[in-house]
Amino acid sequence: MTSTDKLRNIGPKSAAWLRQVGLRTREDLAAVGTVEAFMRVKRAGFKPTLNLLYAIEGALQDCHWQEIPDTRRSELIIAADAAIAQLPPPRYKPAAAPVTTTQMSEDSSMAMPTLFDEPGERD
Repeated sequence: MTSTDKLRNIGPKSAAWLRQVGLRTREDLAAVGTVEAFMRVKRAGFKPTLNLLYAIEGALQDCHWQEIPDTRRSELIIAADAAIAQLPPPRYKPAAAPVTTTQMSEDSSMAMPTLFDEPGERD
């Protein structure tokens, strides 16, 4: 967004993100829509929050982002969640797996070494 094309709700950081993904004008945003604009920012590696989603919608509707009705917010969240679910897993990070916890009884015969134990020395 240029200074002559200032959009409501879009601050400097959001404007920079949108410019970096090729969305420079209100017409650019309207052409791709709220969710796709949000997803382009996300796919570019930035970490947008729901505030950006609402800000884009407010900019397109020419209203303050807090004036967006709850039903529309819910629609946007559902659409964004569905789009996020289609993203590939992050590179260089394993996919999240369920976490399991193992508990050992206190009378366990296997004593855990402490930080200062010498190898082979256990209580």
